[in-house]
Amino acid sequence: MDVLDSTFVSSVGKYVNLLERDIEEYTGCPAATCTVNGTSALHLALIVAGVRSNDLVITQSMSFIATANAITYCGAKPVFLDVDLNTLSLSPTAVEKWLAENAFVDDAGSCRLVKTRQIIRACIPVHTFGHPADLDSLLDISARWNLVLVEDAAEALGSLYKRRHAGTFGQFGVLSFNGNKIITGGGGGMILCSKEAALRAKHLSTVAKVLHPYEYIHDDVGFNYRLPNINAALICGQLEKIESFIEKKRALAHTYAEYFLSKGMQPVCEPKDCRSNYWLNAVICEDFDQRSVLLEETHAAGVATRPVWTLISRMSTYRDCVTDELANSTWLESRVVCLPSSVPQGGTI
Repeated sequence: MDVLDSTFVSSVGKYVNLLERDIEEYTGCPAATCTVNGTSALHLALIVAGVRSNDLVITQSMSFIATANAITYCGAKPVFLDVDLNTLSLSPTAVEKWLAENAFVDDAGSCRLVKTRQIIRACIPVHTFGHPADLDSLLDISARWNLVLVEDAAEALGSLYKRRHAGTFGQFGVLSFNGNKIITGGGGGMILCSKEAALRAKHLSTVAKVLHPYEYIHDDVGFNYRLPNINAALICGQLEKIESFIEKKRALAHTYAEYFLSKGMQPVCEPKDCRSNYWLNAVICEDFDQRSVLLEETHAAGVATRPVWTLISRMSTYRDCVTDELANSTWLESRVVCLPSSVPQGGTI
């Protein structure tokens, strides 16, 4: 209501700046920059990270397609590698193996593909369902191969890796406030990065407009990616309650775990030394047949379960991209079922 009374409902207003400061305080990141959604945040992060046309970016095939789309917006190409079974996120073992077999670091310090000499610029692990990836290992690999680590933490607001917030380990991290996330403004995204990178991202997000009392001067190809003030106000209000949301999500996860273990199915649980927000609860079935039965029976009962995403590398747009064997990803694709995971409102779980 304060936003409506102020009349500043678009990208100018105090709540955009307030949300950035609140996220910096909550996550412990040096700087945060609002965007209109998580995909635009990832796109801008990659641009500021130096990803250019014809570059390669390592990521996982088991993810929402926005991860790959943001790479493509830059004119770059995704390299789809496998995930770990214990995190459902990008496997350090798969990344190390693929780089050792296919890449080298040139005299200028650039990581290149042996076959084409394309620069492999960045690595994007996704904190799948809110569960943190193996960040220590991925940071080590990225440093040795001179890759920019960009964390797709769109699903992981409130998740911790060794007591530190997911999205604050790489040079860039990205959050989402889409309608299905743990807190939302109906939309919205955020880049977590250094202060210098945040200034660059903010400039590009506001159509690269140079400050001037009245002239329209733009010094780069910018984007209309700034978050409206009214959306920021909604997110600020919900951020005050996020710890209670996480507590309820974790309690729901515990209830699911007890039930599905009794049915011979494996719940997806937070990795060791992590606190997951359990944004999306999921269960791993014994095989494809059990998965099909679970989906059919829950839908017949009016319960909206879903299979995990179809692997991006199977999509027609990305079918020609470089991949490894994707053994774990394929195994999980045929077994994972995602469960209703909204924050319970009142009463008991």
